[in-house]
Amino acid sequence: MICHVVHYRLPNSDTQGDFWGVLENETLFPLQDTYCSTADFLKRGREQAYNRLRRLKGGNDKDGIPVNQVELLSPVTKPCRVLCQGANYRQHMIESGMNPDAKSFNMFFNKSSASVCSGDSDVVRPNHVQLLDYEVELGLVIGADTDTSMEISDDNIHEVIAGIVIGNDISARDVQVPQMQFFKGKSYRSFCPTGPVLCLMEKEDMHYLHKLNLELRVNGEVRQRDNTANLVFKPAESLSEFTQVSDLSVGDLVLTGTPSGCAMQIPSAFLVKALSLLPEATKWKLFVKGQSRSKKYLQPGDTMSTSIRSQDGNINLGTQNNRVVEAV
Repeated sequence: MICHVVHYRLPNSDTQGDFWGVLENETLFPLQDTYCSTADFLKRGREQAYNRLRRLKGGNDKDGIPVNQVELLSPVTKPCRVLCQGANYRQHMIESGMNPDAKSFNMFFNKSSASVCSGDSDVVRPNHVQLLDYEVELGLVIGADTDTSMEISDDNIHEVIAGIVIGNDISARDVQVPQMQFFKGKSYRSFCPTGPVLCLMEKEDMHYLHKLNLELRVNGEVRQRDNTANLVFKPAESLSEFTQVSDLSVGDLVLTGTPSGCAMQIPSAFLVKALSLLPEATKWKLFVKGQSRSKKYLQPGDTMSTSIRSQDGNINLGTQNNRVVEAV
């Protein structure tokens, strides 16, 4: 059974702290207990959320509040790992100069948990960054602790993941590429808007992992649009490989790659070869200058709108709305 939940705070209220609730038709139905983290919620509150959803579907529960009356928080909280895949959609690989039918390895990296923020947070562009990029991604939220290699398939993936969220892998390309610093270039605070909805899924729901529509707009213009059917390395295969090199813990977030349409454009093979002959400082100065001509890079005042949904409407991870601001 699919269960949409949110993590929220009551604004202008005497009630302190944050809470979790089931989301149905834009109405929030609070859970009775409180939880100190996503991991705590998944360990102690998942069944409570399903029980409340069952009462709702049975018509026995009407004690809800409009979701627009609360402050939605990220449904992924610290402590957590943020594990990521690069170049994992067919068209994005082609756009990046790769052959998806020939690529034989997963590209893994990670982001700092300090980058995680809510789905409507401002994205802060550091003062030294010019090339700020966006990447809508399907996020897998881990639901079990693993400390050994595992063979994960579509038949048992429900034993490892609890649900899914929207992630936006914001990237400072002029740090990531010239400095060869994936972690640094993708981990500034506010560089991972997450949520607003955590969709809990059971075994019979996992087929949706292969048929979700992703979309990202900047100032209303569609920049990225694809379907998870076009992932080159599927979630089960990728999680299997992750367990070979990393422990996984309840509440961790795995971002599965972004579609084509990012602001960064890979130079032609000829230009890459020509640039390789130049001194390092000159080469990267020219890279930044060339990329800066693109009008797609995010600027202060730009707004992003990001969504992930199934075609039949059974899964709706909400909509992220993020404004880009300059660091103070």
